[in-house]
Amino acid sequence: MIRLFLSFFVFAAFTLLDAPPASAQEKTLKVAVCYDLSKAYTFGTPQAAQGIKDLADLVNLEGGIEGHKVEALVADHGNEPQRGIECYERFKREGALTFDFLSTPVSRAVLPRASKDGRVVVQMLVGRADAADGTVFPWVFPMAPTYWAQAANIVKYIADQAGGNPKGKKVAFLYIDYPFGQEPIPVLEELSKKLGFDLGLFPYPLPGNDQSGAWTKIRRYQPDWVIHWGFSALHVVMSREAKRNGIPLSKVLTVNWLNSIDIKNIGHDAAKGLKRSDTVASGTEVPVVQRIVKKLYDQGKGNGDRKWIGDYYYNVGIASHSTVFEAMRIALKTFGAPLTPEKLKRGLESIKSFDGDGIMAPITLTPSDHQGGGQTRISMWDGKKWVPQTGWTAAYDDIVWRLVKKHSAEFRKSGK
Repeated sequence: MIRLFLSFFVFAAFTLLDAPPASAQEKTLKVAVCYDLSKAYTFGTPQAAQGIKDLADLVNLEGGIEGHKVEALVADHGNEPQRGIECYERFKREGALTFDFLSTPVSRAVLPRASKDGRVVVQMLVGRADAADGTVFPWVFPMAPTYWAQAANIVKYIADQAGGNPKGKKVAFLYIDYPFGQEPIPVLEELSKKLGFDLGLFPYPLPGNDQSGAWTKIRRYQPDWVIHWGFSALHVVMSREAKRNGIPLSKVLTVNWLNSIDIKNIGHDAAKGLKRSDTVASGTEVPVVQRIVKKLYDQGKGNGDRKWIGDYYYNVGIASHSTVFEAMRIALKTFGAPLTPEKLKRGLESIKSFDGDGIMAPITLTPSDHQGGGQTRISMWDGKKWVPQTGWTAAYDDIVWRLVKKHSAEFRKSGK
C-alpha cells in the first residue's frame, strides 16, 4: 500500500512539473482582431492587423501589462456578418477580452450578441456613430471621431478658410451612394442651415468606378470646396474626374480613408494639395512607431512587410489597441487581476487625455462618452508627405451630440 502511494506521488509530482502553470492562461491578455482580410477591405485591413500584432509584440518586449503578456488573435471574416459572428463566438471561447471587426456590417451584426454577453467591442472608425453614447451602448467603444464628428470638423476648416464666415460659399458633397457615404449628410445639412453655406449633394452608384455623372453636375455647380466620402480606388477615380472637369485637388477634402497606396495610384505630384481628415497621425516619425522599428523590424522580428510601417491603416491599428492596452493597465492597477470584461470596460471609461505616445489626438473616455472627444485635424499632401494644416480639434459638438442622442434614443426604443 505504501509502495503504491509512493508511486502515485512520484507520478503526480512529475506530471505537475511537466504541466504549464495554472495561471498561464490568466496571465495572457487576449484581443480578438476579426477583419476582412480577403474581400472588400483588403486595401487596408492587413496593414491594420500588422500594426496591432507589432504593438502587442512591442508591449511584451517592454515588460507586458502589469506582469501580463498580450496576444492578438487574428482571423478573416470576409466582411460577412455571419462569419463575423462565428469569429466572435470562437474567440470568446478562447478568452478574448475585446473584439475588433473593422467593418460596419459585421460590427452591427455582432453588437446585440456582445451587448447581451457583456463583451467589449472596439469600433474605431466603423459601425454605429451613435455608439458614442455610452449610456445606450455600454459595451461598444468607438474611441475615435465618428463620421459625424469628421464632417463637422471638415466644415470648420472650410469656415476658417473663409475667415470664419462661410455664408454663400458652395460646398459639394460627393459620396458613394450607400450607408457609409450617406452618413455625414444630416450633419452637413444642419451646418449648412447654421452657417449659411450652400450644400450640394452629388451621389454616385456602387461600386464607385463611374463618377462621371456626378462630376458633370459638380462642374456646373462650380463649388468652392468638394468633400469626398469614399475610400481606396474611389479616391483615384475622384482625382481623375476632378482633373477632367477642371477642379483642382487643392479644393478637395476627403474622409480619413486615404492612404499611401491611393496617393501612389493618383501620382505623388498629381495629388499635391489634396486634403484629408486625419484621425490618427501617419508616418514613421511617431514615437511608438519608431520603437517598433528599432525593437522589432531592425531585429528581424516584425509581423509583416516593412513597407507598411507608418501607413495610415497600420497606424490606425496601433492607435485602436494602444487605447485598449492602456485600459488594461488601468484596470489591472485599479481593480486587480484577473482581468474581466467588466473591469476592462471600467478601465476604458477611465482613459484621460491619452494619445498613445503621439499616435492620435488625446482622448478622454467616460461612461457617457465612448467617442473620446471627436478631435481630428486636416492634413495636406505636399508631394512627398502629409503636412498638418490644423491642430487637433473638435467643432460643432452641440450638433454632433444632438444627432448622437437622437439616434441612440431611437435605438433604445426600437433596438434598430
